Amino acid sequence: MSIRVLIAKPGLDGHDRGAKIVARALRDGGMEVVYAGLHQTPEQIVEAALQEDVQAVGLSIHSGAHMTLFTRVVNLLAERGAGDVVVFGGGIIPKPDTAALKERGVAEIFTPGTRTTDIVDWVRGNVKPRD
Repeated sequence: MSIRVLIAKPGLDGHDRGAKIVARALRDGGMEVVYAGLHQTPEQIVEAALQEDVQAVGLSIHSGAHMTLFTRVVNLLAERGAGDVVVFGGGIIPKPDTAALKERGVAEIFTPGTRTTDIVDWVRGNVKPRD
């Protein structure tokens, strides 16, 4: 079975080029990808993750609200019994915030300039397909 990943843009951020590039790279890497689109609330993202039975959620943000929105997604997944869903993110995220996000349960952060092949390889190495 392949890995299913939800790619989402939380908050009011309207820049989705990077998210679409990552979604395509993951798909081209053999994964099933669901793109949730722009302006998603953490609640909408978690609901989509549960409905789509994904093993990972990739969040993309440029608005500066990553600490609040990423943390909320991780917490909601845990509250809904899906704490095993791997959450990773990317976008404009200052280096000092990366460690804090990881402490809050975000598995990895990818910043601008990261090669898509590195993201695909990371997902393959850190997300287990469901049986």
